[in-house]
Order: sequence, then structure tokens, then C-alpha cells
Amino acid sequence: MRGNLLEVVRATPFELLPITPEHAVVAGSLPRHHDDPFDRMLVAQALTESLTIVTRDPRIAEYGVAVLSA
Repeated sequence: MRGNLLEVVRATPFELLPITPEHAVVAGSLPRHHDDPFDRMLVAQALTESLTIVTRDPRIAEYGVAVLSA
């Protein structure tokens, strides 16, 4: 697929998930198992929204979030 990234994403069955203030609060309160703030935000969203993270990073599971290993 080529073109604008937003158009490409919207053409898939994936649902966009905005970052909410609740996500930010949860991300800020997480222990520092992972130094990547983007990954901590993904964890916060997964915890808040009861989602599963697909990753190869074993440190993500340390947060107690559902993980599907890729």
C-alpha cells in the first residue's frame, strides 16, 4: 500500500485508539521496567482498555499486561 499513512491505516480493519488523559496518568505511574516512553504508553492503553499487546519484547510482560508473542 502506498499513500498517506493515515489513509492507509484507515483502509485497514484496525481501530485507531487516541491517547486519553487516563492513559497518560497510567503510563506515568508504571514502574520503569522499560525506558521507552512509547512502549509504556502502549502498555497503559492495553491495561486501561483491556487489550493485548503483540510484541517480541519480553520486558512488556513484566507489566502484567496480556501479551501475544510475535
